[in-house]
Amino acid sequence: MIDHYRSLFNRYQWLEDALCWTVVQPLDEESTVDDLLRRLNGGRDPEQRIMAYPTEEAYEENRPVLFVFEGEGAWGFLELAYGFATPDHILTELSKQSRVWMTTWHFNGGYTILYAADGEIRAWMRDFIFTEHRIEQGDSSILADFRAVLDSLDPEDYCGKRSAAFAFIEAATGMSLRGEWLDVENAPVVILDNPRV
Repeated sequence: MIDHYRSLFNRYQWLEDALCWTVVQPLDEESTVDDLLRRLNGGRDPEQRIMAYPTEEAYEENRPVLFVFEGEGAWGFLELAYGFATPDHILTELSKQSRVWMTTWHFNGGYTILYAADGEIRAWMRDFIFTEHRIEQGDSSILADFRAVLDSLDPEDYCGKRSAAFAFIEAATGMSLRGEWLDVENAPVVILDNPRV
């Protein structure tokens, strides 16, 4: 799985600069993607539109622009321009009826992975690509396998560590990110209301 994401990041190098990948596994079978988007947008329906060239046009917005992907029992939300992280209060609210995984980074760093469930953030790791600066909180067993993969990689294999974050979330959720989903024109996107930090 890591090799798949290495190839993806090599092909779409802009992904290494900034992104936020949030995967939601609803526990309520009646939850729809519109319900999840409303919760991601702080309880309001977000703007939805077609962008001719979304991977370019997203940079013109000062708000999170999401691609939305459906998996088997999960939804993936890729913020594709600035690495706007989903705020903690939204993640905890969303996790009351779902399991939520997120990884994010941006041009100033961040490099965060986290897991939320039952209305709380259960585990997170910040600066995961820098072994000596890694910060963790929560239940350490949740990210144990991810930590083991990071420790098996060369300390300067930053692409491998980013790839490991996606591979770990895919292993936990079954939700993957595929390159053909990014080669799109005239594609639907979701634009959330407020800038994220």
